Amino acid sequence: MANIKSQIKRNKQNEKARLRNKAVRSNLKTRVRSAEVAAAAGADEAEATLRTAISTIDRAATKGVIHANAAARKKSRLVRRLAALSSES
Repeated sequence: MANIKSQIKRNKQNEKARLRNKAVRSNLKTRVRSAEVAAAAGADEAEATLRTAISTIDRAATKGVIHANAAARKKSRLVRRLAALSSES
């Protein structure tokens, strides 16, 4: 346990940020998964779920939860996967 006042404050801030980032990351995974499921099912809303997944990825990158290059990579791979799934259907 920290004894220095500033370190106690930093610990509180870090814990808040960790929980916030965890929530954003969890939401990100959920959106990506739902987009993949919709595309695999060949659902009409696959494009809409893709858009929300990409939006969520961009938002996570803007907030600094994931790196900008990681966001670009995730979006690219997601679009490629969905294109492959939709071409199979």
